Amino acid sequence: MKKFYLIIYLYFFFTSNAYAYLDPGTGSVILSAIVAGIVAIKSYWYLILSKIKNIFKKKNTQEDKEKNI
Repeated sequence: MKKFYLIIYLYFFFTSNAYAYLDPGTGSVILSAIVAGIVAIKSYWYLILSKIKNIFKKKNTQEDKEKNI
């Protein structure tokens, strides 16, 4: 574990500045990517939940039809 801490310490100790420039459009691209990812996850989750609900709904309707006969 001491070696791990030493490696982390040395990694951050010997870093250098990049002197890079990020234009203002970069922030909006990152923000839109985050929002798109959240929307994609929510829609996928909704799709899974709707399929699960349909499975139980079909079972209930079949049982109701059998009871009426």
